[in-house]
Amino acid sequence: KIEHTGKTLSFDLMSEPPKCCICLDEFTNPASLPCGHCFCLGCIGEYWRIHGACRCPLCKAFFLNRPQLKTDKTTQTEDVTGPLKAGEVPCDFCPAKCRGAVKSCLVCLASYCDTHLEPHYQSEDLGRHLLINVVKNLEDSVCRVHGKQLDRFCRSDRTCICAMCAQTEHRGHHIIPINKEATKKKVKLKWRRIKLQQAIQERLSKVEKIKISVDRSGEDPKETWAQNKELIKQLEEEISELRRKNAELEQLSQTEDNLHFLQVCTMLTSQYISNLINHLLSFF
Repeated sequence: KIEHTGKTLSFDLMSEPPKCCICLDEFTNPASLPCGHCFCLGCIGEYWRIHGACRCPLCKAFFLNRPQLKTDKTTQTEDVTGPLKAGEVPCDFCPAKCRGAVKSCLVCLASYCDTHLEPHYQSEDLGRHLLINVVKNLEDSVCRVHGKQLDRFCRSDRTCICAMCAQTEHRGHHIIPINKEATKKKVKLKWRRIKLQQAIQERLSKVEKIKISVDRSGEDPKETWAQNKELIKQLEEEISELRRKNAELEQLSQTEDNLHFLQVCTMLTSQYISNLINHLLSFF
């Protein structure tokens, strides 16, 4: 009921499904707190994790010990399974990987769907684990030294680092967010592809001009063709190699995960420098 200008207005709340006051959507795995208020299990679990305390978002009741959250199985939304969408990461614990993951755990090094994520919101020990948005190649997204998420890029050492790295080994270095570095790299990658396409077009034009000149030379076509055969072969080999590199860069540019994108770029840069050094050493 809501009071307005001295009158009491009542609404039929049964006309529409109840909603979670955190996500403002219909309940998904509704869980009741000791104070009586109800939220989506995932919403209240994330709320507590982010704020670092077990408190009700509505009445501000504080719980010294983490309450045992139990979901109301009778009011859960229908469990829908089906083929995963392109780029969707499967839950590591679903049979046949049939459901998409909604969170990845940097402690468990696993990705979970809504159902299998429940223990991370219900258990006090699992509730301390760091959950992040779903990522592919989860092992590669964690710092091997500190076990923290790689979310920064050190431009001084050209490597991906975590928050602890920035305060220790890379202290004082030029450090920027992963997303910012990835955006810069993708712009450079775009210009690199344009240069490759221009180089391909230049060689195609050369091949076409040679073929036209052979037809218009008035000399013996076989003899003229034999004279230009090696040059055309060389140009066609260069075109093939340039197209291969362009296809690789196109595939790389479509990488959605910025961390994985930077890791591949760093690896390719290291390989290029190594090959260049080996080439130079071959002259000595």
